[in-house]
Amino acid sequence: MRRKITLNLLLIVVVSLIHDSYCPSIVRAQPNKIITVGAERTGLYLSILKGKSVAIVANQTSMIKQTHLVDSLLSLGVKVKKVFSPEHGFRGGYDAGAHVSNFKDKKTGLPIISLYGDHYKPTKADLAGVDVVVFDIQDVGVRFYTYISTMHYVMEACAENGITFLLLDRPNPNGFYVDGPVMEKQFMSFVGLHLVPLVHGMTMAEYAKMINGQGWLKGRVKCELIHILCEGYSHRDFYKLPVKPSPNLPNMTSVYLYPSLGLFEGTFISVGRGTDKPFQVIGHPKMENGNYTFKPKSVPGAKNPPYKGKVCKGHDLSKFGDLILKGYGKIYLYWLTGAYKDSPDKGKFFNSYFNSLAGNSELKQQIIDQLNEDKIAESWKADIDKFKKIRKGYLLYPDFE
Repeated sequence: MRRKITLNLLLIVVVSLIHDSYCPSIVRAQPNKIITVGAERTGLYLSILKGKSVAIVANQTSMIKQTHLVDSLLSLGVKVKKVFSPEHGFRGGYDAGAHVSNFKDKKTGLPIISLYGDHYKPTKADLAGVDVVVFDIQDVGVRFYTYISTMHYVMEACAENGITFLLLDRPNPNGFYVDGPVMEKQFMSFVGLHLVPLVHGMTMAEYAKMINGQGWLKGRVKCELIHILCEGYSHRDFYKLPVKPSPNLPNMTSVYLYPSLGLFEGTFISVGRGTDKPFQVIGHPKMENGNYTFKPKSVPGAKNPPYKGKVCKGHDLSKFGDLILKGYGKIYLYWLTGAYKDSPDKGKFFNSYFNSLAGNSELKQQIIDQLNEDKIAESWKADIDKFKKIRKGYLLYPDFE
């Protein structure tokens, strides 16, 4: 993209291979460490569900080893009445932002109610006769990944209707750092409902406690929150996801790159949707620099990707994601600032979505003004420090600091 990016990448690779001093607060998990997710600890929550009418918020990640949570609870005699599904649907095959209709699950016959599109929040009718809502979805720890927004609205509906919210926790694969601009109120949307940094470093249970504790639900209501924690997890751990969390995050490389590359969705740069490396490559049909080409096509989860059928020139960042971002502990800005500098049409580089993803208008202007990447990151520090003090009060696991 530009020489500085190449040199910076080389420098970090060399330093990391010599010693992990570039990010000393990160400690790698024991290679054989066993982490048990909340859903697997059935003995801790089955008694809460016995004799109750239950709704479940779930998708393809809601697994107890090889068995789906819904199937497990049904086999144990739990009265599951319905399932709510987030963005990408119950089985996880829909495109980002796609409208998902309600339907009946072929395997169980249960009604599946979509919580996406024009129906983010369960209605009173949706929850009629429900005693407990079970929430079990794997998140990736990034503010604009919409599963936390779904959780917010489900918690709010539970609070308003006097229903218990039972959260089965899972590790945060990006839970080993906190970074990025903190959301400003005027830019809140479904891709950012809370005053948190782009990478918040919390599990869903910790985040749910914060939503309740900070009074972020409408009218400052609080839901009855019960959480079943993971066993053996800490924020220093690198947890490998057993199931891809959404169609365009197919592996751990994409999960580690996502906080840094997600902002490109607010630009005209492709992040590889419609290829075999989504969120692992960047490119554009008119990009002059770059040693990698790809041609997006219609695939499950990306039926109409940007630049479908056109050759894009750019960069394959997958090795960088594997070697560096797994333990870098920060958002990597050089690709974004470099792409803007190399853009053949700077006036069209950003789209109207960028500020919603960034959570402010400042980052866009900083990139336009070609501020140094370290200066940009420094502008977040005071807000991040304030957030970390709030975050500390809601942590349920040993922290990385």
